[in-house]
Amino acid sequence: MNRVLVNIKTREKRFAVIKENKLERLYIQQPEQVSSVGNIYLGQATKVVPGMNAVFIDIGEGKDGYLPKEYLASFLMDARPLEQKKKASISSFVKQGERILVQVAKDAAGTKGPKLTGMIEMAGRNIIYIPSGRYIAVSKKIAEKEKSDFLRGFGAAATSAAEGLIFRTSAANCTEAQLMEELERLRQQYQELKGSAAQLKKIALLKENNDFDQELISVLEKLEAGEVIIDDLLESKKWQKQFPDLEVKFYQQTKGVFSYYEVENDVEKALNRIVWLQNGAYIIIDEAEAFTMIDVNTGKFEGKGDQEDTVFQTNRLACKEVARQLKLRDISGIILVDFIDMPVHNQQKIQAQMIKELQKDTRQTKVVGFTSLGILQITRKKTVKALKEIRQSKCMVCDGTGSVLSAESVAFQLERELWEYKASDCELIVIEATLDVINIFSGAKDCHKVRFEELLSSQIRFTANACLKPYYKISYAGSLR
Repeated sequence: MNRVLVNIKTREKRFAVIKENKLERLYIQQPEQVSSVGNIYLGQATKVVPGMNAVFIDIGEGKDGYLPKEYLASFLMDARPLEQKKKASISSFVKQGERILVQVAKDAAGTKGPKLTGMIEMAGRNIIYIPSGRYIAVSKKIAEKEKSDFLRGFGAAATSAAEGLIFRTSAANCTEAQLMEELERLRQQYQELKGSAAQLKKIALLKENNDFDQELISVLEKLEAGEVIIDDLLESKKWQKQFPDLEVKFYQQTKGVFSYYEVENDVEKALNRIVWLQNGAYIIIDEAEAFTMIDVNTGKFEGKGDQEDTVFQTNRLACKEVARQLKLRDISGIILVDFIDMPVHNQQKIQAQMIKELQKDTRQTKVVGFTSLGILQITRKKTVKALKEIRQSKCMVCDGTGSVLSAESVAFQLERELWEYKASDCELIVIEATLDVINIFSGAKDCHKVRFEELLSSQIRFTANACLKPYYKISYAGSLR
C-alpha cells in the first residue's frame, strides 16, 4: 500500500513516501534552512551600477539583492528590438530610490546577497503564470507531441504578447476549461499583489514561498492510490480540502507518526554508505563536492547461471536501487555509477532501465550514457539541499573525514521523543545532553523548553555532557525528587 507520512508538529518538518513497504522519498525542512527562493518583495533600488549592468535592491533581509539588467521588468516589457535594448544604459530602465517588485531567484550565500529577478512567476498546480514572460514553455516530461502542441496552442491563444506561461507535467491531464480557470486565478493573485504593493510606502515581503508545501504538493499530485497521514489536525483538514480524492487522515497517537509506522529506523539507515540488495549484492555510495560515485558489487550473490547472467542480474537490481537512492537522498549534480563489467548489449539494457526508473523522479535528470570504462553518467538538477547536507555535519572528532548527526537533528529528535511523554504522568524529565543540543532545544530565553514543559505538564531538567558529538539521553522520567 502507498502511504505518505507527514510529521509537522515539531519545528523540523518531515514527510516520507512509502511504496510497497519501502521508503521511497524523504524530505526534511529545518527552521534555519528555509529557502527564500520564490519569495516576492517590494524592494527599493539602492545602487544602479552601469559598469555591471545591474542594480542592487534592498528587500529588507540584511544584504541587498543583485538584479541584472536583462531581468528587470522594465527591460522585458520594452518593445524595442533586443539588441537595441542591450546597448541602452541600465539607468534608462531603473533609477536609484525607485520601488520595484522583485522575486528571489537564488538564495544569499557567504558575502553575496540574493540574486533577484523582475520576471515574477505565479506558480499554480498545473501552470506557472509569468506576467512579463513573453514566451510559452511545456515540461520536457510531456513526451506526446499532440499534447505538447495542444498546450502551446492554448498558451498562445490565452495570453497577451507580454505574458508568459510554463506548463507543468500535470497540465497534460487537464482540460482547456481547467487550465483557463487556473490562469485567471493566477492573474487575479498577481493583480492583488500589485495592488498591495501600490499601497505600501516602504519595502516589504508580499508573498512567501513555502518549500515544504510545494514539495508535498508535487508528491500528492502523483499519488494515484493510498493514504496520507498527518500529525496535525488543521493541516490534515487543509490537505483534505486541497486533495479531496485522497484519503487524508489525522494521526493523534502519543507515539511519533514515523515511529508508529516503523519508518524511523529507515530514516536512520537512509545515509548508510553501504546499501544491500535483496540478492546479497550491495552498492557503495560516496558523496563528494564535485560528484557522487556509486560502486556496484556482487557481494554474497553467486547466481545460478553463467557469469554474464549473474553480473547482469546484479546490475539490474542495482540500477533500480540507485534510482531509489538518488530520490531518497536528493543527490544532485554529476553522478557516476560503476556497474560490474558487462557486454555493450547489456549496458544498453541497463541504460534503458535507468531512464525508465528516473522518469518517476520529480527532479530534472539526464542519463548521459556509459563511458569507455563502463561507468554510467547521470546528471540531476539541484533544487533542494541533499539529505546528507540537512542531516549531517562535519565531525570534530575526525576533522571532517566522517559525519555525525547535526546538533539540530539531535535536538529535533529529542523533541519527537518527548512528545511521547504527553499522555504520561511524569512530573520530572531529566535529560543528559551536549550544550549545543540543549541550546537548540531550549531556544532563545528557553522559549521552546517552556513550551514543552507546558505541553507535557512536566519539568524538564538538563545536565550537560562534554561529548564531542551532538548527544542526548533521557536519564530519568518520573515523580519529582
